[in-house]
Amino acid sequence: MSQTPAPIASKPSGFLGLIERVGNALPDPALLFFYGCILIMVVSHLGVVAGWSVKPIRMQEVMVPVLDASGAPTIDAATGQAVLEPVIDPATKRPKTELIEAGDPITSRSLLTRDGIYWCLSSMVANFVNFPPLGIVLVAMFGVGLAEKTGLFDTLIKGMALIVPRRLLTPAIVLIGILANIASDAGYIVLPPLAAALYLSSGRSPLAGIAAAFAGVSAGFSANLLIGGTDVLIAGITTPNAQILDPGYEINPACNIYFMAASTGLLMLVGWGVSSRIVEPRLNKRAPEDGGPAPGVANREAVRITPTEAKGLRWAGVWLLVLLAALAALIFIPNAPLHGEFTNPTTGRVTDRWVDVIVPIVLFAFLVPGVAYGAATGQIKSQKDIIGAMIHAMRAMAPVITMAFFASQFIAYFSQSNLGRMLAIVGGTTLAEANLPTSVVIVGFIFLVMLLNILISSMSAKYVLVAPIFVPMFMMLGISPELTQASYRVADSVTNIITPMNAYMIVILVVMQKYAPRAGIGTLVSTMLPYSIVFAVIWTLFLLGWMHLELPLGKDGPLHYIPTGP
Repeated sequence: MSQTPAPIASKPSGFLGLIERVGNALPDPALLFFYGCILIMVVSHLGVVAGWSVKPIRMQEVMVPVLDASGAPTIDAATGQAVLEPVIDPATKRPKTELIEAGDPITSRSLLTRDGIYWCLSSMVANFVNFPPLGIVLVAMFGVGLAEKTGLFDTLIKGMALIVPRRLLTPAIVLIGILANIASDAGYIVLPPLAAALYLSSGRSPLAGIAAAFAGVSAGFSANLLIGGTDVLIAGITTPNAQILDPGYEINPACNIYFMAASTGLLMLVGWGVSSRIVEPRLNKRAPEDGGPAPGVANREAVRITPTEAKGLRWAGVWLLVLLAALAALIFIPNAPLHGEFTNPTTGRVTDRWVDVIVPIVLFAFLVPGVAYGAATGQIKSQKDIIGAMIHAMRAMAPVITMAFFASQFIAYFSQSNLGRMLAIVGGTTLAEANLPTSVVIVGFIFLVMLLNILISSMSAKYVLVAPIFVPMFMMLGISPELTQASYRVADSVTNIITPMNAYMIVILVVMQKYAPRAGIGTLVSTMLPYSIVFAVIWTLFLLGWMHLELPLGKDGPLHYIPTGP
């Protein structure tokens, strides 16, 4: 067998080369948050020296007296006051709102004074331990990591790819890629080489299979039919930033699930169309040695499920059904632990009990089938193997834990200094006075995040940076934190496949070079760019249409923010 020639190194040049050089020059995200903390300390002190202050404002409905038949105001007999009703905007069919002053001016609080530095040091541990995303993500990842370690995810992806008809191979690969994001990084590693093998065995360009898989896994990253670790993580980041303006506000991890579930089908069709109409016809013109189709090559054996893996899937399915039956009993049997609603004694917010425990449900939904699969396939031979798989999952979370330490300080500093609230009020007031339509504000936000994603590909790192500004600012405009979060997820996903800062670009490139040794980063970016552009346009329009129809984004996922406090 001849040795595959070494790929030609691509010298970074042009616009993409500039982006790559600038991105590589940026510090690690954890250090970015450290520098952000220093910046907040300095700016907070400058604010005190310069005497910065803003007048707090809040939204309220525009009310007018209810008139009787003679045109006189209707008087409430009990209070002696005129009866009021909200003014309805004929364009939006919703009550009109206005901004009014609410309380004493807010001033900057210096973190460079004696008391400020003491607060920074004394609160450091509490900031980290109480960082909302930390605990919920770690708990969920115990189950997800175990299922990944035992090989359950790999086998599920192979099985789903093999049972579909060949003419539906592209939409199936895109759909599996989208659904695979619930398995953390497994989709990036497992699906592209499998897709390439399936396409090659069908006489099609293996690069087209890689592109379809990468588009689903990465450009459709946030969409899914199920609630996963991403939903839990991003809700945990949104919550403390919404509480900058509304201390009792809480984000349900399922708040975007309706929109994301609908987006799953949409992106599957869009990815299918881009692959069939744009990407694959272009790749079919390439020679076999450059990744073009090689008719007659059979490679189906490379993605076959072994009898042991099939046995593991059967047992995983059995135990999943048992778990779902037990969960249904806990939810639907009267007086069962998860039946009915629960009122949070601190915030007064009412939620379904099962929704309030969604993170433990996610844990067991992956943990139980993962253990069953591992026991059936021999990956788990004793209780020690179960704990070992969980420890493996936590090793993979080390970068997230490290970043969470610095990110938690950044958010706490932003809140303690009052800069976050002041910036939100100034920005919200400016946008309100500009009287821009909500759709224009959302599109502008999506475009900004798309550009930012070119330089900082980490979903959580970017969101920790932008959420303290935009979540409370948009609340001032009546845009719910849940809608801001959904908009962010759209923007963060669509440019993942073209940013050199995506760590998995190298993984995908290595797979491409197996079939096209001379392929470089330019080959990958030029192949994926049509997906990025079309996904961005269609998904944004879909979100605007969703907003126009006034559909809820998910469980406890309103489009509009209505203040609950005075």
